[in-house]
Amino acid sequence: MEKFTEDETGSFCSYLSEGCRLCQQGAKMVLFVTGLCPKSCFYCPLSDERRGKDLVFANERLVKSDEDLLKEAELMDALGTGITGGEPLLKVERVLHYIRLLKSSFGKAHHIHLYTSLAPERETLEKLAEAGLDEIRFHPPQAVWGELMHSPYADTLRNAKDLGIETGIEIPSLEGAEKVAAFAEEMGIFLNLNELEFSDNNSNALHENGFSLETDISCAAAGSHTYAKTAFSTCKRVHFCSSTYKDAVQLRKRFQRIAKNTARKFDEVTEEGTLIYGVINEGDQELAKEILREIEVPDELYEVKEGKIEIAWWVLEDLKDVLKEELEPLGTKLFIIERHPFEDGLLVELIPL
Repeated sequence: MEKFTEDETGSFCSYLSEGCRLCQQGAKMVLFVTGLCPKSCFYCPLSDERRGKDLVFANERLVKSDEDLLKEAELMDALGTGITGGEPLLKVERVLHYIRLLKSSFGKAHHIHLYTSLAPERETLEKLAEAGLDEIRFHPPQAVWGELMHSPYADTLRNAKDLGIETGIEIPSLEGAEKVAAFAEEMGIFLNLNELEFSDNNSNALHENGFSLETDISCAAAGSHTYAKTAFSTCKRVHFCSSTYKDAVQLRKRFQRIAKNTARKFDEVTEEGTLIYGVINEGDQELAKEILREIEVPDELYEVKEGKIEIAWWVLEDLKDVLKEELEPLGTKLFIIERHPFEDGLLVELIPL
C-alpha cells in the first residue's frame, strides 16, 4: 500500500501532485480565466460576481492587463499558478497566452496546472504542452462517472500523459467517487477529492439534492468525507482535501505569503494573514494631516489617501481623544479595521473609536 498521511483537519493523502504541494505552501496563485461554462453542476460554488461573466481574476484582483497579472504574482512571490474558471478551455488562446506569459516572466520552474471539465482533442493538449503546462486535472460530470472508460475522457487522459503532462482527475467527494477511483487506478493517474461545501450560491441546490451541513460551524456537506474513504481503498494515488483544510491551512498560508510582501510598516499582520490598521476617514483631512505633523507622528506610520488617512492602529488608539475633539465636529470618523491582504481586500472587522 502507498504511504498514507492524515492531518487534524480530516484531509488525507497517499499522493500529492506538485500543484497540490504548492497550494499547501500558499505559494500558488489562482488564475480565474473566465466565468463562462457549458456545464451546470449543482454543486458549483461560483459567485454571482463571476458566474457566466467573461472576466479574469488573479486571486482577488480583477485583471485588465498582463501587468495586473504579473503584479499579483510578484506580490505573493508565487511559485506556481492554478488556472481555473468557469471553463478555462472555452478560452484556449487566452489560456495559452497566460501560460507563456508566466513561464517567460518567472521561468520554467513556475509550475502551472489547469482544471477543465472538458475532454479536449489531442491538438489542444499539444498546444498546452508546447506552451508549458505542467499538470492537468479533469473534472468529468457525475453523470458519466460509471462509464469513464468508454467516454472521451479516456483517450484525452492517455493523450495528456503521452505528452508529458502530469495528469489527474479532481472531483467533489460524492456518491460514485469509488468508480472514478477505479478508473484513475486503471489509467495510472492521480485522483483529488474535495470535500463538498455549502456556499451562498449552491446551498439551495445542495439542500434540494438531499445534502445537509456536517455541523453548525462548518461549510462541509454531511457524509462527503465517507465517499472519499471508500475511494481511497481503490486507488493508490489519492488526495482528499477537507473543507477545514482549505480554510484553515491553504487560504491562511496564501494570505500570510501575500501579507508578508504587501504589508506597510504600520500594518499589523495577524496569524491568519490579515492586516490591521487605523483609519481617519472623511471630514477635514488637511486639518488631520496638520495635527499629525504637529504631534510629530513619523511619516512611516501613516499613509495619506484620497479622503482618508491610514495609520498604525496603536497610534490612532493613543491619539483618539485629541483627534476626536478636533475632527469629530467636522464629520471625521475614526476606526480600526482588519481586512484580507489584497488591494481593497474583504473587510473582516471594523471597530469604531
